[in-house]
Amino acid sequence: MMTDQHTDLYKPELGRYCDHTVLKAFTTRETVRAFCAEAIRYGAASVCVNPVHVAYVRQLLAGTPVRVCSVIGFPLGATTPAVKAFEAAEAVRSGADELDMVINVGALRDGNSDLVYEDILGVVRAAAGKTVKVILETCYLSDPEKEEACRLALKAGADFVKTSTGFGTRGASVEDIRLMKRIVGDRMKIKASTGINTQEDALRMIAAGAVRLGLSKTVQVVEGDSSLESATTLTQTPVG
Repeated sequence: MMTDQHTDLYKPELGRYCDHTVLKAFTTRETVRAFCAEAIRYGAASVCVNPVHVAYVRQLLAGTPVRVCSVIGFPLGATTPAVKAFEAAEAVRSGADELDMVINVGALRDGNSDLVYEDILGVVRAAAGKTVKVILETCYLSDPEKEEACRLALKAGADFVKTSTGFGTRGASVEDIRLMKRIVGDRMKIKASTGINTQEDALRMIAAGAVRLGLSKTVQVVEGDSSLESATTLTQTPVG
């Protein structure tokens, strides 16, 4: 166990940092239901699902403090701004409290900041006041590109910047969190996502500046025991 100021987080406190995430293409309602039960039990911040599951999750979480999170333009970020805005509005109508959108990574790498800004702004407007988290997919970006993406998300009025989709070449790093924190300061929040498999991983991300964690192993992280079985076993690649 680490010995910094965050190691005294009790289980319920660590749970509230977690977006309990289930986004595989083969996710069934049984899996979604199991993730929602775990999120309620461990006091997670939200359950993060693909848009098709939003209305169902809204029903399952009714009367609990756990929020409903949906992904937008996921996982590539390569749909048009109009499509992302429509998807965002539809997710909100279905009951989403939070939206995690993927930026147009290719446009950012092209230097087309105007398109990236309009992309984010469209989702922020369609969200109608709901929380918007902007996924940068940091594994594909240089440090200057990460900095520019943070500035654009801030300018567009988003609430969070987020590291990763979980479908890229790597997930969150402490270095990325620190870079993002340096740019956004206290004007936005930061979500670290993917590769957070242990309690130590989670605490490192929090110490670096993350206030939300995207992970499927909430049970293992909160309990501090990677050997525990949980709904995560339902998300393993099925045998075909």
